[in-house]
This record gives sequence, structure tokens and C-alpha cells, in this order.
Amino acid sequence: MIDYEMLRVVWWCLVGVLLIGFAVTDGFDLGVGALLTLIGKNDKERRVMINTIGPHWDGNQVWFITAGGAIFAAWPMIYATAFSGFYLALALTLIALWMRPIGFDYRSKLPNPQWRKAWDWALFAGGVVPSLIFGVAFGNLLLGVPFEMDNTLRSTYTGSFFGLLTPFALVAGLLSVAILLNHGATWLQMKTDGFIKVRARAVSIVLSLVGVVLFVLAGIWVAFLDGFVITSAVDTIATSNPLKKEVAVEAGAWLNNYRDYPLTIIAPVLGIVAGLACAFFSKRGNGGMAFVSSALFIAGVILTAGMSMFPFLMPSITMPNASLTVWDATSSHLTLNVMFIVACIFVPIVLSYTAYSFYVMRGRIKNDDLDQSHTIY
Repeated sequence: MIDYEMLRVVWWCLVGVLLIGFAVTDGFDLGVGALLTLIGKNDKERRVMINTIGPHWDGNQVWFITAGGAIFAAWPMIYATAFSGFYLALALTLIALWMRPIGFDYRSKLPNPQWRKAWDWALFAGGVVPSLIFGVAFGNLLLGVPFEMDNTLRSTYTGSFFGLLTPFALVAGLLSVAILLNHGATWLQMKTDGFIKVRARAVSIVLSLVGVVLFVLAGIWVAFLDGFVITSAVDTIATSNPLKKEVAVEAGAWLNNYRDYPLTIIAPVLGIVAGLACAFFSKRGNGGMAFVSSALFIAGVILTAGMSMFPFLMPSITMPNASLTVWDATSSHLTLNVMFIVACIFVPIVLSYTAYSFYVMRGRIKNDDLDQSHTIY
């Protein structure tokens, strides 16, 4: 059996992998939906765009479900605190995500242009709203979440929905929108031709550069934010209890890991370089490399947030000592160990069938394909 300290770090890494997997796979689904009314100029073009993601979107959401399940099982305190505190934001996210399967299935049921236009905007909302909220959530984690914890380890959220919409959190939200919509644009470069591909290239160039600018701006901003530091000794193998530590709030503390562990600088450098590479490959018309660069851009952004905060998972701005960390917010040693064994079996299976589905569904979608099968949206 792996020791408790190592398992806690392993599950921090595994949940990060699941989040990156979700952002990379389902991210281009969200991006294509959000770009539907911008890149698609008529009904046929929009149908082509929808059908590029038609075979994949439901399978891609497995990553989202798996990440949520992993957080519930590995970090129950995070799950309880986040889902109660961010309840309205998560409800809006789920409502927006519901618009996608409904929109895909019902959009083409009627030939009425107004009917289809309404579903196009529903799919737009289904792409933009989750993208924005995911970024705002990460932004609030860096700012600190207003929650407190009593002696029974029961958390109480003391903030409000509109309190989440601070300037820094909105910048993080816009960064998320930019990189996920860009991911959708690079996907369209690979999966379409003609005017859609040309427009997707132009959109990707702009969004890649906007994403890099927002990423750098957020990084500079973080340098001046109040970060969190554990000031007491930490027992990394003790039973989880967030109240058995002391935490200080210090300006610029989120940069400490980059000073103490210089190799962590790879994450933000990867994000910036990959974002610029995405714009370069889009300009050159190399959709495949643009897509890979976009995926690395997303990974760099998520890794930067995770490495900046480690070992914090959900810091509390109102009661810093109750902040949830890798060392005191996890399930038991046995639970993490059983989950690790299950993950070693099923994560490769998920990766395998995901790769196989992309291989089978390779190729570009064209106008002529729309009338070839009754399964086409």
C-alpha cells in the first residue's frame, strides 16, 4: 500500500489530469458551440460545425463527470464546501450544459429559421456560460473563498453569488472563455474546409493572442494578490482536519512555489509559448499543430494555477486556518488507495476508447455529408 502522504500528492496530480482532460476534450465542444453564431453564417455551415462535435461531445463529458466524482471521493470537504458555496454558479453551469444535448437533438427537427436560430443561441450560451464560470471559479480560489468551519468541521459559506464577480475573477473568466473558444476554432480548422476553416483560422489567431495577453495580465496581477502560507508544522500523514494548522495571508505568497521549486516555472512558460505557437500555426494554416498547441496552452494555464496554490486547494479568506489543503482535506488512506487502484485500471481504458473514437471519426465534415445519414444533426 502506498503511504498516505504520497497518495495525497498522487490524487492532487490525478484530479489535475482529469481537469486538463476535461478542458482539452470537452473544451473544443464548448468552443464550437460558442462560435456557432460567429463563424457559421448560414444554416448549412452551422450544421457542419455541430456535426464536427456530434460524435464526441457526450463521450467528452465523461471527463467532467469523472473529475466531479473523483473530487467527491478523494476530497469530500472540497466537494461539500464548493458545491454549497458556489451553488448558484454551478446550477447556472449545469443549466447551460443541458442546452447542448437538447439543442443538438431539437435544432434540426423543424425547418423554421426562427426555431433553429433560437437553438443556435442556446448552444452559444451552453458554450460561453460554463467557460466563463469555470474561469471565475479558479479566480476566486486564488483570491480565497469566504467560508468558515466550526469544531465539527462543518463549513459555512459567508459570501454571495455577485461577490464572486470581482475584477480579477472576471479576468480569469475571460481567459477561460478565450482559450476554450480558441480551442474550438482550432478544432474547426482540422474538421472543416472552405469558408468555415478560413474564418476559424482568423478567429483562432485573435483568440490565441488575446488569451496570452490575459494570461500574462493575470500572472502579473497574482504577484500583487494576497496569497496563503502554512506557518505551522504539518503532519502530512495525519487524519484530515483543516483546523490543526495555522495559515498566514501574505502579499505575493502565490509566487513562493516558483522561488522554492524553480522547475515549476515550466507551467506558465508552457502556457505562453503554446499560446503564441497556436497563433503561429493557425496563421500558417496548420490546423493539427494549432490544435495541439491550444491543448498545451490549456494545460499550461491549469498547471500554473495548481502549482501556484499548492498545497492549498480551497483557501478561506474569512478564516484562513480553515483553508483546505492537500494534507488535510482528503479521504482516508484506505479510500485513496482503493481509488488509486481503480484509476490505474479505468483511466487507461477511458484514454484508449477516447483515442479510438477520434481515430474512427477522423476526417473533415463537408456540406455533402449532411444528407448522407439520418444520424446527422
